[in-house]
Amino acid sequence: MENQNMLSEVRKKAEVWLNSPIDEASKTAIREMLDHNETELIESFYRDLEFGTGGLRGIMGVGTNRMNIYTLGMATQGLCNYLLKQFSDRKEISLAVAHDCRNNSPLFAEITAQICVANGIKSYLFDGLRPTPELSFAIRQLGCQSGVVITASHNPKEYNGYKAYWEDGAQIINPHDVNIIKEVQNIKSIGDVKFDGDKEKIITLGEEMDALYINEVVKQSINPELIEAHPDIKIVYTPIHGTGVLLVPRALKEMGFTNIYNVPEQDVVDGNFPTVVSPNPEESAALDMALKKADEVGADLVMASDPDADRVGIAIRDDKGKLILVNGHQTAALLSYYLLSQWSERGKLSGKEYIVKTVVTTELIADMARHYKVPYWDVLTGFKFIADIIRKNEDTMTFIGGGEESYGFMIGDFVRDKDAVASCSILAEMAAWARSRGKSMYDILMEIYLNFSCYQESLINVVRKGKSGAEEIQQMMSEFRKNPPSELNGSPVVTIRDYLEQASTNCLTGAKTSLNLPQSNVLQFLLEDGSKISVRPSGTEPKIKFYFSVSGKLEKREDYKVVKEGLEKKILEIQQELKLN
Repeated sequence: MENQNMLSEVRKKAEVWLNSPIDEASKTAIREMLDHNETELIESFYRDLEFGTGGLRGIMGVGTNRMNIYTLGMATQGLCNYLLKQFSDRKEISLAVAHDCRNNSPLFAEITAQICVANGIKSYLFDGLRPTPELSFAIRQLGCQSGVVITASHNPKEYNGYKAYWEDGAQIINPHDVNIIKEVQNIKSIGDVKFDGDKEKIITLGEEMDALYINEVVKQSINPELIEAHPDIKIVYTPIHGTGVLLVPRALKEMGFTNIYNVPEQDVVDGNFPTVVSPNPEESAALDMALKKADEVGADLVMASDPDADRVGIAIRDDKGKLILVNGHQTAALLSYYLLSQWSERGKLSGKEYIVKTVVTTELIADMARHYKVPYWDVLTGFKFIADIIRKNEDTMTFIGGGEESYGFMIGDFVRDKDAVASCSILAEMAAWARSRGKSMYDILMEIYLNFSCYQESLINVVRKGKSGAEEIQQMMSEFRKNPPSELNGSPVVTIRDYLEQASTNCLTGAKTSLNLPQSNVLQFLLEDGSKISVRPSGTEPKIKFYFSVSGKLEKREDYKVVKEGLEKKILEIQQELKLN
């Protein structure tokens, strides 16, 4: 009965679309689903796309649960309606639009700008694909009230997305995101969307904005004299068919690096990502071609950015000269160590500087912050929450940097979102700093583990697609709340943090304290031995994520392999107890 009711509701939604002012190709696709494909009909219409941690994101196609010009149009109309109310006292409201390399991204970007123009909002549109961080920068540079970037970040090729930004250059958070959704929901039909904006009124952004942005990236350099002394470090960089191809090599050259190698096949801008299964630098296979090139030329550092150039994955050479991949926790730790140590050595720490990390990111960063007596914040997953901390402190404190385990990092506050262009630039500078000390990047990683603790992190993604998958994910979270583990791998669970209930429970006493963070469907189990297990549904993909963090003391560098293997074994045993492998 429930399935029949759902099918009936889905058919009604599809019929509404069929009788709305949409193009004939879309109507044909809907008729095909209505007549011959109930499964696809349900998946396409059973819900409306909503803003998650990364905005609006979904598989491209026809329907309310798909990315297309109509769902995008309704989102944009809702955004325009909200901007017109929120800034009703302004003589002029403006918005900037950018897009990545994905299929339909240029079309989606142009339609977004047209709708804004039709609503009387001044619209800026980049003349071609651009990195997401440059959109964040442009909003602040132009004094816009909002911005939109068309991207699905590192998702597979069938996805696209729509990230909305506020006037501070950060992704939209509560209450604005909730209020925009309400405005979208108030739009009763596609016919309510003003699609007919005059293209001639759209203002083009190009090289001038690129130059301003790159100039700010170069300003983040801490030790430019070290680059001048070691400009010939061999670097292999790949944009994996995405927007980084435009600005990452340029930024590295303007920083002073002279030995930059590309991967020609992956410099080709292509939304089908023909050389990789997934354009995600978190996945080792995405770097295969870059690693091969690095061995051919003897490169010291490999860097790869995702399609919208906000995430970066890297590889460095170990003590045997072999290229090894560095995970997101380690990259964030390397960048944090370089920034904190160099700010300290240069006498730039006055007590009013700070860093930020997310609750699922390595505690190694917190250890460093305490060592350098620099305040740090833990925030929920998503750079919009890091940007919120910057916004709250920008008049009294200085943001050094911050990041998360999923290969994103932000350096300085000129951009209010993760930035692979700046991250690549400072990672390259860090390689020059290491060489100036007679060391490699791997040596620096060992130095960090010896000075603090040796951390090992792991992530398991349990994928559950479609409506039934979403329900299964919610059931898994519910079960963890009802029956949380009392111990894992022989170590008692001493604290449970439930960010949905906004409470931290002491498992020994039962005492609860408040978590001063927004509500979010995240659970954390802290063990007596210092291990941390975090569980949360993804806000942008059909998966539930399990994060594992364990640590141990590294007394001697020679012991690293043994200590690492012991920590990996501990993670594996915890995963087995949770029945995840």
